[in-house]
Amino acid sequence: MTMTTRMPTIMAPTAIHMSTTDSLLRTLWLASPALPVGGFSYSEGLEAAVDAGIVHDEGSAATWLSDQLHLGLAHSDLAVIAQAIPAWQADDLTRIRALNAWVLTTRETQELRQQAEQMGRSLLDWARSLGDLGEGVATHLQSAALSPPSYPVAMACAAAASGASLHDSLAGFAFGWAENMVQAAIKSVPLGQSAGQRILARLVREIPKAITLARSLDDDTRQAFAPGLAILSARHETQYSRLFRS
Repeated sequence: MTMTTRMPTIMAPTAIHMSTTDSLLRTLWLASPALPVGGFSYSEGLEAAVDAGIVHDEGSAATWLSDQLHLGLAHSDLAVIAQAIPAWQADDLTRIRALNAWVLTTRETQELRQQAEQMGRSLLDWARSLGDLGEGVATHLQSAALSPPSYPVAMACAAAASGASLHDSLAGFAFGWAENMVQAAIKSVPLGQSAGQRILARLVREIPKAITLARSLDDDTRQAFAPGLAILSARHETQYSRLFRS
């Protein structure tokens, strides 16, 4: 008896037949800062923290980003992706819609919500632009009738199609986030490239712990409560001088 798994695909008819190299390359592709979703244009409160003097050098930037990884990303977006990938694989659209709604309703400022919406739409546009290569991802996102698809849920759809393991998909997402945020720190503090690489090295060491936490959370323990970040994000919306999108 032959069993098949229904999954959206980026480049192949069925993700279960992809080689390890194929899935690795797709994970790297999704984690790349070159992915045209606009992640580089957001600082997620970091620029406001610099303006307020909270972040002012390499050490404070490293501490800030480490806190955001463990107290923010691991409890929210990473946890959502950990739950959304198997939901996409099972074609459980009710679950997908619930996760998407949770992401959007827990964004505490207009700036943070617009980021989640814009990057989600951009990922859908990217999948459409690939033609046959991204048809499965685009079709599944459209069939879920998400208005709009949030970035974590859209990324989970693409990750489900990659053939990568859940752990590797979460690692790719977390590394992509870390790389974008380190670049934001380099530009806004400002810092040198070597300082940025030292911060990235610290985050890389800490990502496995964040993944373990994210995978342990359920609907009752997943949360996005970060009042300090919300205040800084709100201040950034009216900050006089800024490099990053608001």
